Amino acid sequence: MLERDLLAQYGPMLAGDNLRKALGYPSMEALRQALSRGTVPVPVFPLKNRRGKFALVKDVANWLAEQRAEAGKQHKAGQAPEGE
Repeated sequence: MLERDLLAQYGPMLAGDNLRKALGYPSMEALRQALSRGTVPVPVFPLKNRRGKFALVKDVANWLAEQRAEAGKQHKAGQAPEGE
C-alpha cells in the first residue's frame, strides 16, 4: 500500500526534495551530508545526463516499512524507539 501510494505520487524514482522528505531529512544539506558520508539508508544512484541522486520508490517504501515494524516491536517490548 505504501509503495503503491508513493509510486502513484512520484513515479518509480524519488530525487531531490521528494527524496529528502520521504527519508525524513530536515534539509537538503542534511541529505547531501548523508550522501557524502554514505549513510543514506537506501541505495542511491546517479542517472546519465541527469542531475542529482535517485532512489527507487520500492527501496524507500521497504525502508519505511522496516522502520515502522521495528518501532512497533520496540513499543510492544516497552522500549522507547531509538532517537527518542
